[in-house]
Amino acid sequence: MQRDSIPDLADIELMTAVAEKSALALRLLRDIARDYAPVVFANSLGAEDMVLTDMIWREGLDIGIFSLDTGRLPAETYALMAAAERRYGRRLEVFSPRHELVQEFVAGHGINGFYDSVEARKACCQARKIEPLQRALAGKQAWITGLRAAQSPTRDKLKTVAFDHANNLVKISPLADWSEREVWVYLRANDVPYNALHDRNYPSIGCAPCTRAIQPGEDVRAGRWWWETPETKECGLHLVDGKLTRIATSKVGAGDTAEAA
Repeated sequence: MQRDSIPDLADIELMTAVAEKSALALRLLRDIARDYAPVVFANSLGAEDMVLTDMIWREGLDIGIFSLDTGRLPAETYALMAAAERRYGRRLEVFSPRHELVQEFVAGHGINGFYDSVEARKACCQARKIEPLQRALAGKQAWITGLRAAQSPTRDKLKTVAFDHANNLVKISPLADWSEREVWVYLRANDVPYNALHDRNYPSIGCAPCTRAIQPGEDVRAGRWWWETPETKECGLHLVDGKLTRIATSKVGAGDTAEAA
């Protein structure tokens, strides 16, 4: 979905707010890079993730960036991968699913079996996304995401710093309290590359067969797994249950409180 934020760039109050939030996010990223090495950023190449990519690569932070290539991403997502690498002169680390797990899913459910049930769709996500993520996070102390609390009902309890029990490491979402408008102001103001599908009413982009454009007035994640109810629209990469779990705050920057992810 196109975000024409050019008028917003003349909004001094909004630009100031984005500058202040950017400074806080950058400070947190620096603290995490220092205190939780090795740390990685899981870049799904959405608008929020391109904000963090710009911060990390432009500032030369010691934070690895990886993407998951499920094998069924839109062509526009691969084009953005290439454009980002050209822009920053860096290379994304790409993790692909294990072929035997994908073959097992297809043999059991069919090539598009993920449409048949929530269980089948989650099995596909397990093979194409969760297992590669686990390999990408192996040996790390923390991982960074571009999640925002306002994105969906499943993320309304999202905290900036949390402990990810599923992967047994700290999870940081520096843009947790950012609005969509603020994300797009940052992208426009800093001339950051973004996925061309955003200009075709795709605010949230995943695998091609599981993503569609949305209609005016629909939720920003309405195009993800649109045949399911909003409460099931997570792939298993991000679990948010709101249960309070304290972690060692001496390593956490910007005065954040940790909760379970």
